[in-house]
Amino acid sequence: MSEAPRIETSDRHPGILIARGDWTLPHARRMLELIEQAPGSAADIDGRDIGRLDSAGAMMLSRYAVKVGLGLSTVDVRPEHQPLTGTVRAICENPPREVRRDYGFNRMLERMGYAVEDYTREVLALVGFLGLTLKTASGVLLRPARLRITPTVHHMEQVGLDAVPLVMLLSFMVGAVIAFLGATVLRDFGAEIFVVELVGIAFLREFAVLLTAILLAGRTASAFTAQIGAMQSGEEIDAIRTLGLDPIELLVLPRLFALLLMLPLLTFLAMVAGIAGGMAVSVASLGMSPDMFLMRLQDTIEIRHFWVGVSKAPIFAAVIALIGCLEGFQVQGTAESVGERTTSSVVQTISLVILIDAFAAMWFMEMGW
Repeated sequence: MSEAPRIETSDRHPGILIARGDWTLPHARRMLELIEQAPGSAADIDGRDIGRLDSAGAMMLSRYAVKVGLGLSTVDVRPEHQPLTGTVRAICENPPREVRRDYGFNRMLERMGYAVEDYTREVLALVGFLGLTLKTASGVLLRPARLRITPTVHHMEQVGLDAVPLVMLLSFMVGAVIAFLGATVLRDFGAEIFVVELVGIAFLREFAVLLTAILLAGRTASAFTAQIGAMQSGEEIDAIRTLGLDPIELLVLPRLFALLLMLPLLTFLAMVAGIAGGMAVSVASLGMSPDMFLMRLQDTIEIRHFWVGVSKAPIFAAVIALIGCLEGFQVQGTAESVGERTTSSVVQTISLVILIDAFAAMWFMEMGW
């Protein structure tokens, strides 16, 4: 039978109050009455005679102890009740204080240090993932029967064929803009004819491969991260390992091989589209015939410019595939983590592609290529 809670005064020590009965939620009304009838002060509260105690009763006991000038920490209870009273006391009697955020110089240094540490971990993880992928790829190439042709062709269609309209359209427009700006500046010197060299060299060496890589970084790397991240959240990758399959061989290599094959082809199409955009502006604004544009392009542009641009495409493809897949494997299992890793994948890929392109441009320039 449930016993109603009550507070009694000790016969030996009048200043000590003794709590008895069941301090549980069904007796909430009676506990509120005890709080209203509580004396102004007390020396101590003995709660070892409390039969049953739940969170509501511990909260009421805390309010009673505070009203008589004590606290729940001074109330003696049974050992089995101590964890509950300690938790309730931490919540009711020690509410968390509002922490004032520091937006000053120290906080800025803290954020910078955390960012540097995080980027360092990401670089080390990428290097390790690259080594693991190369090891798996070498094993697959030594045994071609393990190469998964169907997923590779599927990803080739997704990352390559489906991206052709967007890549060609943007490359055409950028080529037209470069030709228009070049013609505007060169017209003051009577050298509009050099627009052909400007557009040709710019797209063959830099703009075609860079635009293509940036577009695929936003389009393909994010897709890879979201796909693998969703599988990580659904524990499908754990199931793949349980079946004795290698997730790198099953998920990463088809995407990597597809990008290695399609990015150079997309780069070539971007070169053609960019030069076509420059030729369209030259014909419309400079009165240059298409035959004259193509003839001057053939006479002045060396084939080495084409090879310089195409040679960077496999490197960019590897960067996009590896970062996209790595970020997918790092998803923690929540929808929020998928979004964070997808954003991180796009930012890292675009930043690294531009950084590599800058170093490659300086290296080729110093080599005289």
